[in-house]
Amino acid sequence: MIPESPDGAGRVIVLDVVGLQPQHIDADRTPTLESQFPSESVTDLRPPFPAVTVPAQTTLATGRGPAEHGDVSSGEYERERETAAFWERDRNGRDRIWETASDEAGLTTGVLNFQHLIGSSADIALTPSPIEDEDNNMLEMDCWTNPEGFYDDLRDELDHFPLHNYWGPGANEEGSRWILSAASEAIERFDPDLLWVYVPHLDYVGQSDGPGSDAFEEELAVVDDLLADFLADLSATDRWDETLLTLVSEYGFHDVDRPVFPNRALRDAGLLETDEDGDVDIPGSDAFAMVDHQIAHVYADAGSVDDARDALAGLEGVDAVLEESGKAEYGIDHPNAGELVLVADRDTWFQYYWWEDRAAAPPYATDMDIHKKPGFDPCELFFGDEGLVSLDAAQVSGSHGRVDESALGAFGLGGPAAPALEGDEPVDATDVTPTIADLLGLEDELSMDFEGASLRQDD
Repeated sequence: MIPESPDGAGRVIVLDVVGLQPQHIDADRTPTLESQFPSESVTDLRPPFPAVTVPAQTTLATGRGPAEHGDVSSGEYERERETAAFWERDRNGRDRIWETASDEAGLTTGVLNFQHLIGSSADIALTPSPIEDEDNNMLEMDCWTNPEGFYDDLRDELDHFPLHNYWGPGANEEGSRWILSAASEAIERFDPDLLWVYVPHLDYVGQSDGPGSDAFEEELAVVDDLLADFLADLSATDRWDETLLTLVSEYGFHDVDRPVFPNRALRDAGLLETDEDGDVDIPGSDAFAMVDHQIAHVYADAGSVDDARDALAGLEGVDAVLEESGKAEYGIDHPNAGELVLVADRDTWFQYYWWEDRAAAPPYATDMDIHKKPGFDPCELFFGDEGLVSLDAAQVSGSHGRVDESALGAFGLGGPAAPALEGDEPVDATDVTPTIADLLGLEDELSMDFEGASLRQDD
């Protein structure tokens, strides 16, 4: 039996369109989105701080903020091993709405292309997991899926997942097209009650060209066309009349015009060391900055925090250096956070480089190596002159991470089973999961300790 919510939503499809903002939805540029989410059905979505991928995704899918769930960056710093790594793929104990609704309420749930999915108990799950050698070179494209063998079926139907169009210098709409086609296949085969679909397309142009660019405007129409094909398939299914579409966007973008290099400042202050290959020697360093767009976690030895603060406080382009009280104010006071957390000015962003001379860069700097680099690198969106990836950080024109009124995401309710969205105040990211649970009639059945409150308006 499918639980029926008070609003009659027997099925919820979440469209996670990164970088989309309410002002992007209109009849001229995005007619498909406007037809399902007219202006009265859409409002701003306030992301958690920091407004970067993993903290935003975990907050949206749990109803908890980073101070509670501990995902404070898209990278993870392990204090015991003194290592930093980005984009690890394991579930690692995370319980999100698709796991709890499947495990505790017996709903059929699914999620496509979220982070940290390997090991998920969602009935339908897919995340890229290429087979790589010890140097992170891809040997064969693969995806981890529930059920086992689902990727083999998708590969036969859609060809391999286009990983090189999903991230890197060749990133384009093909990654989103494949994901939406896979979502249609999942709906046809498994008829899920809840399906969360990650649509990354705008993320690329948002970083490379910035949200104020002509290129971003053009890609709005592209993503709208992709959604038109998916929604045409969805509206032809038997359960369309009981379907609720939920639109979310993890963050909006800032136009930026210059990078900031905190690790250079730490090295100049004698706090950061490198090895013979030019790589950062984290265990041998007194302080190190793990950067992620417009935020940076500075991990420092107990006796070096003051020196690190002094080295970074006067760095041009840094808006704030957060210590214990500042981290609490920003909602990021968790042991996983750095001893210091840097916030960039609105028009700047943090790059991980610690070298000045390109000859001193580590070997992976010009490679597509998202796991080995100890900081997020948007320069991977640009072809380089001396390798696959550019080292010209000045090319990056958009970033995110700060939580400003100008760069909020979007939240909308659409489809045949959508209730009215009353008021025009921004929706907090912690409110999304309790709202979905309530609309599916599950809030009282799930053990998730919701921090947010449901947005559903009772009749």
